[in-house]
Amino acid sequence: METVGEALQYCADQLEQSGVFFGHGCDNAWDEAVQLVLTVVELPLDADEGVLSHPVNRQQQMRLDELLTRRTEERAPLPYLLGRAFFAGLEFHCDERAIIPRSPIGELVRNAFQPWYAGPGPTRVLDLCCGGGAIGLATAHYFPACHVDLADLDGTALELAVENGELLEVCERVEFFQSDLYRALGRRRYDLILSNPPYVDARDLSTMPREYHHEPELALGSGADGLDVTRRILAGAAEHLEPHGLLVVEVGNSWEALEAAYPDVPFTWLEFEHGGHGVFALTARELREYSASLA
Repeated sequence: METVGEALQYCADQLEQSGVFFGHGCDNAWDEAVQLVLTVVELPLDADEGVLSHPVNRQQQMRLDELLTRRTEERAPLPYLLGRAFFAGLEFHCDERAIIPRSPIGELVRNAFQPWYAGPGPTRVLDLCCGGGAIGLATAHYFPACHVDLADLDGTALELAVENGELLEVCERVEFFQSDLYRALGRRRYDLILSNPPYVDARDLSTMPREYHHEPELALGSGADGLDVTRRILAGAAEHLEPHGLLVVEVGNSWEALEAAYPDVPFTWLEFEHGGHGVFALTARELREYSASLA
């Protein structure tokens, strides 16, 4: 691995042959090798082919071997090994205190929540079950007039969120709450409530690839059908939304269970240009109208 090109090919081959699972920012061996090699060699991730002949020194080769061994033998997700992840075009600190940011809600943030949000420019937003804070902090970054609250039950995840707020220099417009959903938020109301809560059902949780078991189980599993937390989010959302407000929640593969549990509720399922599924939206009006079903 004396050049970047040789290192890329070697790492991609090792990843491909090892049978690791790709689901934490990359979906194939080559893209993951690019992130690994360029990070260790301290080159930009958008570097062109001109870097293929760039030398890789002995210390960097040893570091690549170390990380590649942990990736293939321990099945540790690459963002944890590198200590960083990318979400909505931004870089975040990333470690095992919180799940690795990968929600398609990031695309919604960058598209200014259009065409789903119909209210005035948002000034107050809640990131519920925020983990390391990627969704809420990206919102604060792209909406400089917006105040964002981030809430999570896990205090260690909130510590990471605070670090990421400092990294993005948005903490003057962000508040952090250790809270069981809405409990610590009082009577605050929001234009938008955004949430990527735990939503993995018991069966999927028991069969997930090893990579996911490095992530906090508290942030993944949510009961037999994956909806324990989502039910509570739905039940309390109306009293924390402005009349023009919008609730956006990711439930992933549990979307079928959600529709079966609430057959009368008109969930709007969002589509994403860059992939992702299982994200629904409900307006404040819909939440009020179907409150009896959601209680």
